[in-house]
Amino acid sequence: MNTRNHHHKSTEPEHACALTGRIVSARDGIRLDLIRPTLADHIRALHPGIAPDAYISRKALAEERAAYIAATLQAERGDLSQLDHDVIQSLADNDILTQNVETEIDRARTFGERAADVIASFGGSWTFIISFLVFIGFWMTLNVAGLMGAFDPYPFILLNLVLSCIAALQAPVIMMSQKRQEAKDRFRSENDYRVNLKAELEIRHLHEKIDHMLTRQWERLAEIQSIQIELMEDLVQRRR
Repeated sequence: MNTRNHHHKSTEPEHACALTGRIVSARDGIRLDLIRPTLADHIRALHPGIAPDAYISRKALAEERAAYIAATLQAERGDLSQLDHDVIQSLADNDILTQNVETEIDRARTFGERAADVIASFGGSWTFIISFLVFIGFWMTLNVAGLMGAFDPYPFILLNLVLSCIAALQAPVIMMSQKRQEAKDRFRSENDYRVNLKAELEIRHLHEKIDHMLTRQWERLAEIQSIQIELMEDLVQRRR
């Protein structure tokens, strides 16, 4: 069985890529005249003198397709951003852009950022509000009743100082957490932009490819019909 597989591989036709010169098997490439017209015209413009039936490897075709997409986007939008170049490169490499942004950001958090998130989360909850009201009520009760010697008598100056310190510390901690949330939203929107742009380009490529296949199919049908008509005319002439 191994001998048969080895013999099958050895007899598989091979071609030299017209763009790179590398020898590849027939299944790893395609002829230039079978590529959709827009991409084929782009390849002819970059490589003048290439034969109409030249053989192009799929890897080289992916790179030429990425260059064609970059040129098309640049003509439509002007200068391309780094995100656009990343998407185009992923098309050439056939990579997946979808990723879990939340996991990547949470994994890179420092101890201070984790503490800020926990404090901000607790400070914006009903647990904090209720517990803080209980603490204030307990503080006032102790001082009004004089159970511990009224260490902070009315108007509770020490309590006001404690509340001011908590508010002064809580505000920057909440701002730190909000900045992290803004960064997370920015990374999420960038990831969504990459995925949406790649999907748009892939859909556009599929539309062009399907249109090209339909056009070739109609051409083949028309050719078959013309051959059938010629055969019928030939049969009619022979009967005469």
